[in-house]
Amino acid sequence: MSSGTILKVSGPLVVAEGMRDANMFDIVRVSSHRLIGEIIEMRGDKASIQVYEETSGIGPGEPVESTGKPMSVELGPGLIGSIFDGIQRPLDDIIKITGNNLTRGVEAPSLKRDRKWSFEPVVAPGAQVKGGDVIGTVQETDVVLHRIMVPPNISGKIRRIEKGEFTVTDTVAVVETDKGDVPITLMQKWPVRKGRPFARKLPPVMPLITGQRVIDCLFPIAKGGVAAIPGPFGSGKTVTQHQLAKWAEVDIVVYIGCGERGNEMTDVLNEFPELIDPHTGKSLMERTVLIANTSDMPVAAREASIYTGITIAEYFRDMGYSVALMADSTSRWAEALREMSGRLEEMPGEEGYPAYLASRLAQFYERAGRVVALGSDGREGALSIIGAVSPPGGDISEPVSQATLRIVKVFWGLDANLAYKRHFPAINWLTSYSLYLDTLNNWYEKNVSPDWMRLRGRIMGLLHDESELEEIVKLVGIDALSAGDRLKMEAARSIREDFLHQMAFHEIDTYTSLKKQLLIMRLILAFYDLGVEALNNGGSIEAISTLEVREQIGRFKYVKEADVDREFDKIMKQLHQQMQETIVMEEM
Repeated sequence: MSSGTILKVSGPLVVAEGMRDANMFDIVRVSSHRLIGEIIEMRGDKASIQVYEETSGIGPGEPVESTGKPMSVELGPGLIGSIFDGIQRPLDDIIKITGNNLTRGVEAPSLKRDRKWSFEPVVAPGAQVKGGDVIGTVQETDVVLHRIMVPPNISGKIRRIEKGEFTVTDTVAVVETDKGDVPITLMQKWPVRKGRPFARKLPPVMPLITGQRVIDCLFPIAKGGVAAIPGPFGSGKTVTQHQLAKWAEVDIVVYIGCGERGNEMTDVLNEFPELIDPHTGKSLMERTVLIANTSDMPVAAREASIYTGITIAEYFRDMGYSVALMADSTSRWAEALREMSGRLEEMPGEEGYPAYLASRLAQFYERAGRVVALGSDGREGALSIIGAVSPPGGDISEPVSQATLRIVKVFWGLDANLAYKRHFPAINWLTSYSLYLDTLNNWYEKNVSPDWMRLRGRIMGLLHDESELEEIVKLVGIDALSAGDRLKMEAARSIREDFLHQMAFHEIDTYTSLKKQLLIMRLILAFYDLGVEALNNGGSIEAISTLEVREQIGRFKYVKEADVDREFDKIMKQLHQQMQETIVMEEM
C-alpha cells in the first residue's frame, strides 16, 4: 500500500504527491472522508485521481491511501435482483446506513456477507479442473441457476468440496495446484477494465428476437451483437430500451442507467419488479441486475458504471447464458470523459471530447460477442450490447454518435418527427440499418420462412418508393399520381400504421412473435398484389383503397397469438372476395 497527501483538488480530479509506489488504476481512499477514487495518471510520485464521490470541502494536505488493487467487482450469488450504484455499492444497504440522503465515504460490501446460499457440488474430490469449469450450482432465483466456476487463472485437482449452506466468503472447495492449495468461494473478484477471458468467439449467425416488429423484421440485431439507439430528447430511447429489456429472448438483463434523470431510473425501479416475465411467468427482476447512476450523482462515477455493468454481464455470459446489456446513455459517459480530460489539461479533440473517445468506446463495445466460454464443457454464451446515445438536439453528426456508428453494426435512428406524430417506436426506416442481415438470412429462412427475406425486401422497397412519391405529392398533389403509384402509397401507409407502429403499453401489441410478423407482412403485401391485379383488370383505386377488409388487416396485430392462423385465413378470404368485387363493380 502507498500513501501520500493531496496537492490539488479540481472538481472530481484530485492530485496527490508521495504516491511513487502506487500503480495506474489502483483504487485509493481520499481524505479523512475516505472517498473512493481511481488513479488515472502517474507522473513521478504525483498521481492524478478520479474521485467517484463529491469532493467539496477537501483541500491540500489531507491524506490519500492506495489499496494497491485495481477497481474490481464482486461476482457471485446475490447479483440478480440487486440495485447498485456506479461503483457496485448496493443502494438498499447504503440507505439502511445513511437514510435517503447518501453521505460520502460510505462503505458497504457489494454482495451481502450474512446471507447463506445452498451450494450443490457437481464434481467430486479428485476431479481435474481448470479455469471456467463449473464445480457446483446455487439456485439464486426461481429463474437463474448460478453456476459456481473455477476462476480463469486456476487449474488443478479438487482436494475437497462440500455441499451445504454457505455465505459468499465461505470456502466451498479447495483446488490443489502447482503453487499450493487454492480455496474456492462462491464469490470471485474481477478488475472491471479488463475483459473476462473466453475460449473463442463465434460468428453472429442467430438473431436476438425482441418481439418489436421494426427491429426483428427490418433491422435485426444478432445474439452477441452491438446496436446503438441515437435520438433527441423525447423520441423514445428509454422506452425502447425498456421494451428490449422486457421482451428480448435473453436469460439475463443488465440495465445501466448512466447519468440518466432520476425519474427515469425510478420508473425502472418501480416498473421492473411488477412486470411479469413472459418467458418464465415470474417477476422480471428475477433475471435483472440494475446499475443506477443518475445525473445528480458525481460525474466521474458515470465512467465506472459502464465498466461495472459489462463485467457483471460477462460473468453471466461465462456461465453459458445469453445476456443483454442496456447502456442508457453512453453520451453521459462520454461527458464524464470530457470532464476528466479537461481537468487533466489534455489536448482536446472535437467539441472538447478527448482524442481517445473513439478507442474507449471501441474497448467497451468489443466486449460483446457470442463465445465458447472457458471450461471443459464448451458452454456457449452471448453478450449483446444496446447503447443509447443522446446527441444534443438530435444531431448525430456530433462526436459521440459518429464514433459509435463507426463501431456498431446496427443503427436504430430515432426520429423526432415520428415521435411528434405519436408513431412509436420512432425508428426511422429510411436512415436505420443492420449489417447483420446477410449473416442472419439463413437462420430466418430455416427457422421462420423461406420467403422471410424476400418479403422484408418488398416491405423496404415500398417504404422507399413512398418517400420518393411523397416529394411529388408535396409539389403537385396526390391526384397527379397514377393509380399504381397511389396504390403503392396506400400499401406503404398500411406498412407504417399496421406493421411498424407498435404500442408498448398494449397487452397484446407490446410483443409480436416472428410467425405473427410474417403473417402481417403477407396480408399487407397480398393487399398490394391483389390491388395491382384488380387495377390491371379495370378496378378503381378509390374502391380498392376503401375496402372494408383493410380495417381487419389493421387490427390483426391485436389478435392473440393462439388465434392468428384462423384470423389470417379469414382475412385473406375476405380480401380476395372484396378485391374481386371491385373488378365486378367496375365492369358493371
